[in-house]
Amino acid sequence: MNQYKSAIEKELKDNILQFWLKYTIDKESGGFYGYISYDNQVKRFAPKGAVLNARILWTFAEAYQHFKQPEYLQAAKRAFDYIRQYFIDEEYGGVYWMVDHQGNPLETKKQVYAVAFTIYAFAAYYKATNDNTALMDALTLFNDLEKYAFDSIKGGYYEAFSREWELLEDLRLSDKDANEAKTMNTHLHVLEAYTTLYEVSKDRQVKRQLEHLIALFEEKIINENAHFNLFFDENWVLKSSAVSYGHDIEGSWLLEEAARALEDQPTLERIRKTSLKMASVTLEEGLDQNGAVLNELHGDGTLDDELHWWPQAEGTVGFLNAYQLSSDPKYLDAAFRLWDFIQGRLINKEYGEWYWRVDANGIPNLNDEKVGPWKCPYHNGRACLELLYRIKQLEDISQTSAQ
Repeated sequence: MNQYKSAIEKELKDNILQFWLKYTIDKESGGFYGYISYDNQVKRFAPKGAVLNARILWTFAEAYQHFKQPEYLQAAKRAFDYIRQYFIDEEYGGVYWMVDHQGNPLETKKQVYAVAFTIYAFAAYYKATNDNTALMDALTLFNDLEKYAFDSIKGGYYEAFSREWELLEDLRLSDKDANEAKTMNTHLHVLEAYTTLYEVSKDRQVKRQLEHLIALFEEKIINENAHFNLFFDENWVLKSSAVSYGHDIEGSWLLEEAARALEDQPTLERIRKTSLKMASVTLEEGLDQNGAVLNELHGDGTLDDELHWWPQAEGTVGFLNAYQLSSDPKYLDAAFRLWDFIQGRLINKEYGEWYWRVDANGIPNLNDEKVGPWKCPYHNGRACLELLYRIKQLEDISQTSAQ
């Protein structure tokens, strides 16, 4: 356990966080670069995405809270100031999806996913700094979602709107997604955002909506096979039969975290059973021969066996969470076998950070960016922070037992 702890902290501080501090700060135009290739070639004029910047803010705010190193706070403040200046829509509320390299609005649509990540990041920044502006901004964005995106009749949140909050025809988060009104993915990240926002605000309306989200997952999104259903129409009619193993294992621990935040014991006990079942199914169905998390089982039964960076990161946390809930060593073995795979295959040891994905043989795809609208320090940074936190919990329990 001590070996893993040392390796995880070294990876987080010396590789992930150091890479983002060294290579991604845009000193000429402000904020952070919008695109860097696998070999650290910067596209200086690349647009800058709301999701990327919110995830940078979240990561460095949490890293500062954990390590108290001033350079992490400086990076977090840089991201916070940039988002407030360039991404917040002061006229209509919400955040722009994309700005150009100088911060001018480029895509002004309101994607609920991006607003949720900004709430998540602002809440984390408040937790790290006690800057009340961050909390007020987070609650304002929460109110925007509740006013414009929440479906008070059928429940849940619609996907995407125009700048003026008119529902769009093209609702997709990315080109690979189905064009449906409601998705698991957006609801999962609204859930994590509201979890942190409730932890720092104790706002009653935030609590009510967090309870609503947990109920939605139990009633609509988690199916009888302990997988997430992915796409729905506005009436919650299921429109997909695919399985996303990465989201399953990520959701298994995020749901448990949300239930803990509510401090409602019956809900927590119920969700913990569900979380454990989801982790068990991922362990049985969703890993390759090296213990890595497979990408997706398509609706037609074909398997996408590429190994993307984020399911591996989330898998380490999901399996360690399952071990904490069950004390079953198979989950501990799965978590650290997955960490060994990450160290051996996903880390870009020549240029820093992690590859986006490797194939079934562990060969990286060099066409994928290392920094982009989606590629960020959040999944792998968060995984390291969660692993360190949870290892400490296990050590504390062990010491207490020994006494």
